[in-house]
Order: sequence, then structure tokens, then C-alpha cells
Amino acid sequence: MRKILVCGAGGFIGGHLVKKLKREGHWVRGVDLKSNEFSASPADEFIIGDLTNQQLVNEVVDTNFDEIYQLAADMGGAGYLFTGENDANLMHNSASINLNIVNQANKVGVKKIFYSSSACIYPAYNQEDPNNPKCSEESAYPALPDSEYGWEKLFSERLFLAFARNYGMNVRIARFHNVFGPEGTWCGGKEKAPAAMCRKVAEAKEGGEIEVWGDGKQTRSFLYIDECLEAVDRLMRSDFTGPINIGSEEMISLNNLAKLVMQIAGKKLSIKNVPVSYIGVRGRNSDNRLIRQRLNWAPTAPLQIGLTKTFEWINKQVQATRPVLAKVS
Repeated sequence: MRKILVCGAGGFIGGHLVKKLKREGHWVRGVDLKSNEFSASPADEFIIGDLTNQQLVNEVVDTNFDEIYQLAADMGGAGYLFTGENDANLMHNSASINLNIVNQANKVGVKKIFYSSSACIYPAYNQEDPNNPKCSEESAYPALPDSEYGWEKLFSERLFLAFARNYGMNVRIARFHNVFGPEGTWCGGKEKAPAAMCRKVAEAKEGGEIEVWGDGKQTRSFLYIDECLEAVDRLMRSDFTGPINIGSEEMISLNNLAKLVMQIAGKKLSIKNVPVSYIGVRGRNSDNRLIRQRLNWAPTAPLQIGLTKTFEWINKQVQATRPVLAKVS
């Protein structure tokens, strides 16, 4: 049994991680601004608090944990991250959290710490061709992320690596590529593409239409939560620091993602492509050569399997809210 701290335990990935760690028999303390929205956390302790506050971090990181998983960040989907309206909060809040946590973890002698970075650190100039993006780990420099969110993630990677070099901290860093699954945000503006597509299809009437931002030809890859957690576990058990991609190489356009969800739902719908001011890079796909080499890992399940589980869960949420919406209207 290991003593583990999960920062961001009230979020999507953090919530699933806590459940996995508890199934394995570990003692877990979770911390977040909020509790889990969709299910109760099985953490042994769950602290509600703001990790931008150094005093709180000092109280939370109060012993030499066997492991810390630092997943906490100011976060959201494209509608939150990439409009430019939230840039100051995104950078200040996430950077403050990482500065506070790595400093205190070093002081108390935490044995190992994981930092969740993002594929958003990759240069925009390598992601202009939707059919041939370049996202290999070494391509991060010369740096030119397409958003302030990506710049902050890249800064924090360097922060953790600097503490590893100067203080001998045992650090692991992964660049997540669009992790999705049940019990993730599915409405309200902070949801990511798979959840948004599932919600739109679930809400649409047969023969209707759904909106897809941009021309729908932009490409992405999406990784199911269970596969993500397996890869994180392998990284933590390895002697490799990273950064390393954790994602899928099954690239798909957003229009085809919408069609796949329609197929899963058994609905015939049309797509209305809607111009928006910002839709992100044209193409992004995980390059898994390094993780296959260092961890002997690659995702095993096709996108459709995880997307089916996610649609079934979101469809239940939509159906559950409909009586409430009807009553209000």
C-alpha cells in the first residue's frame, strides 16, 4: 500500500485515477476546488481548497508521500481555452498551482511526482496539415504553442524538470492527448469534443442536425480514460522521466467524429458546420513511437468502443435532464 496524493481529484481524470488507486488498495488523499460532480470519491481524505494558495498546499502536502499526481489546472474545452477571454486566469492559476506544489513537495521529500502536461504544447507550425501533423516529443522546440494554455503547460514541464535537475526530485511528465470517457464534463462550455458531440447527438431529434465548429475537417485523436490510466501507471513504474505522449494514433476529423457518434446512437442527422473565431490547430495526433520504445505500450481499443461507453453515459444524463428542462420551459 502506497500513500498517495491526487491534486485535481475532483476532475475527470483525477476522479477516475482515485478510483483506480483505491481498487489497488492504496491510501489516497484527494484535493480540489470542488468534489466530484457525478459520483462520490472513494478517497480516504478529500480536501476542498484552492491550490493557488501556498498555505493550503503546505497543509495538504504535509508529509513525504510515496507519490503525488499533479493533475490540478484551470481547464476546459476549446470554448474555454482558446477564445483568449480566459488567458490571464488560465496562466496565473495553473502556474501558481504548479509552483506551489513542486516547491512544497521538494521541501517535504516526496518520493515521486507525476505532472500532467498536454499535447497543446506542440508548435502550431507543425499542425497546419490536418492529414500530417507532427507531434513527436522532440518537436516541441522551437516552441510555438497555439494558446496560452499550451505555453503554461510547457513552462510547467520545464519547472518540474528544473527541480529534478537541481534537487534530485523523482519526476514523471506525460503529455495527454484528448482524454475522454464517462463522468466527464458534457455541457456548459468546458466540455471537450467527444462529450460535446455525444451531447448534441443525444439531444437531436431523428432527421435533425447538429453543429460542428469550423469546416469539420480539422483532425484530432482521442484516448479513452482507462487506457490513459494504464499508461500513467506504466510511466510511474518505469525509470523514464519524460515528457512522453499519452494518446491514441487513431486520427479522425471532427465531422467524422460526429458521424461516428450518430452511428453509435442509431440516428440519421445532418451536420451544420459553423464558422467560429477559433477552432485550434488543423491537425493533431499522438506520436507513440517513444512510448512504445520506452514503456512497451500503445492503446489497444479502437475509438468506437470508448465512444460507445461515453455516449451511453451522456445519453442517460441528457434523458435525466429533459423532464427538468421541460418543466422550466
